[in-house]
Amino acid sequence: MLNVAVQMDPVHTVNIEADTTFMLALEAQSRGHRLWFHGPQNLALEDGELFVRARPLTFRAAKGDHYTLGEAQTLKMVDHFGVVLMRQDPPFDMAYVTATYLLETVHPRVLVVNDPAEVRNAPEKLFATHFKGLQPPTIISGDAEVLADFHRRHGDVVLKPLHGAAGAGVMRLTADDRNLASMVETFAAINRDPLVMQAFIPAVSEGDKRIILVDGEVAGAINRVPPKGHIRSNLAVGGRAEPVELSDRDREICTILGPELRRRGLLFVGIDVIGGYLTEINVTSPTGAQQLKRFGGTDAAAMLWDVIEAKRA
Repeated sequence: MLNVAVQMDPVHTVNIEADTTFMLALEAQSRGHRLWFHGPQNLALEDGELFVRARPLTFRAAKGDHYTLGEAQTLKMVDHFGVVLMRQDPPFDMAYVTATYLLETVHPRVLVVNDPAEVRNAPEKLFATHFKGLQPPTIISGDAEVLADFHRRHGDVVLKPLHGAAGAGVMRLTADDRNLASMVETFAAINRDPLVMQAFIPAVSEGDKRIILVDGEVAGAINRVPPKGHIRSNLAVGGRAEPVELSDRDREICTILGPELRRRGLLFVGIDVIGGYLTEINVTSPTGAQQLKRFGGTDAAAMLWDVIEAKRA
């Protein structure tokens, strides 16, 4: 039996019919492991030792009554826990980065999933650029003139924040769009991060494949189809999940990525593929596992816990 700390967003916000964290936690619980809930703000580093103020957690598949929390206890991480599931949702901001620094002080004595140093070193839109030839034409910059030049060269493009998530801030600019300068100014007023610009992939209307990999091995895929007239297919903004088969190109991408994900200790990863192009590698809090299983696919949660238990053994 393992004590499992689930670092996540507030438990009352969980959608039990779609949430991947809920599925991962239920699988752990079904195997006899004991769950504890905490948020990243509940971590505390004192004299080089990491402590957490956590609450015993029980999950159940009962809508409107899906959890029970016990009294909070302050516990020394290395003495009490075998595993931490780092599952809080982005934004990938300095608070998120700080949580990875704190958890890095106990990993791998306490197995943190995913490896916190590698989560920090693999920002999801930047990490994809490490694999040459897999992405559509892409540029990352905060320079309005550089972005304008890319826009002129590629015509129809998509602009999005570097550390955004769940489709937030994603915009399409057609070849004759005159709003780029204003958009860059608007983003700059919010934060100082660069922007990502990619050549628009028309196949997005057919869907954006979310492929789940567990320890570098393919678990399966779902297709996320955007609402009619939209380009964002994220489930959080109205995309529709459908079953889908992997193409030869999808498998080629996974074969290239898999060994590097495994080497980095990125045990649970979701990649996004549109029209045969890799667009993102999601390592913070990947989703889609419930939909995958519902469509008759692999149980990615069971796959992950098989890997975790083997590593803890």
